[in-house]
Amino acid sequence: MALDPDRLDELLAAAFAGGAAERRVVVRQAVDLDDSGQYERDCDVTLTAAVVVDELGDAPDESVVNRWNWWIGSLELAFGGYARFGVQAYRT
Repeated sequence: MALDPDRLDELLAAAFAGGAAERRVVVRQAVDLDDSGQYERDCDVTLTAAVVVDELGDAPDESVVNRWNWWIGSLELAFGGYARFGVQAYRT
């Protein structure tokens, strides 16, 4: 697993709006995405904390969950099979 969850949480906190609960659910989904190997197969890029933050930086200026869902939606449109990694709800 290339994705360091603690590093991702740190980078998300520094880069985007959103509380700990939002970051926690995005980190969990990112770990699941990394574990699946799907992103690396489709994009030929290793999923790291820096890659996630860079990709979320392209999203409209919103919370970390909205940015995550925007990115996952783009991957779903481009490749299919990414909807399961979207965030539907989280505890605050």
